[in-house]
Amino acid sequence: MTAPRYNSRKIYVTGSRSDLRVPMREIMLAGGNPPLRLYDTSGPYTDPDADLDLKRGLPPLRLRWILDRVDTEELAGPSSWYRREREDDPTLGGVRFASVRRPLRARPGRRVTQMHYARRGEITAEMEFIALREGVAPERVRDEVARGRAIIPANVNHPET
Repeated sequence: MTAPRYNSRKIYVTGSRSDLRVPMREIMLAGGNPPLRLYDTSGPYTDPDADLDLKRGLPPLRLRWILDRVDTEELAGPSSWYRREREDDPTLGGVRFASVRRPLRARPGRRVTQMHYARRGEITAEMEFIALREGVAPERVRDEVARGRAIIPANVNHPET
């Protein structure tokens, strides 16, 4: 699905930061009804303005959000023996992404989970994204995460999600 869909268009609802953009599909309805907005899960492939390069991978949409919290640090290289073994395997050179980010970890004494932020009373960009997507107040998302009734799987080493 790389072409625009009939009677619809991809739009973005912007949050409190210019890089917080929730993809929506605006569907035109008949009979003078206002358009219907739904969360668009198709990724960048249905955005005519997206700069796509399969060898580069998906853009790290959340990276700035993660780095702005100043509670992570870059590792010199991968800590997993499996990843180190894969990087040293010359037969895999043709299937690697052109640019690989160095892994992040929590700074000493810090925790980098959405539940931790929520329990401290913080509303993260990830929580705001969900609130915009679901049409609820960011405080509600924070409170549900803090109580353990909602989970935001937002790993610092997967900022493309």
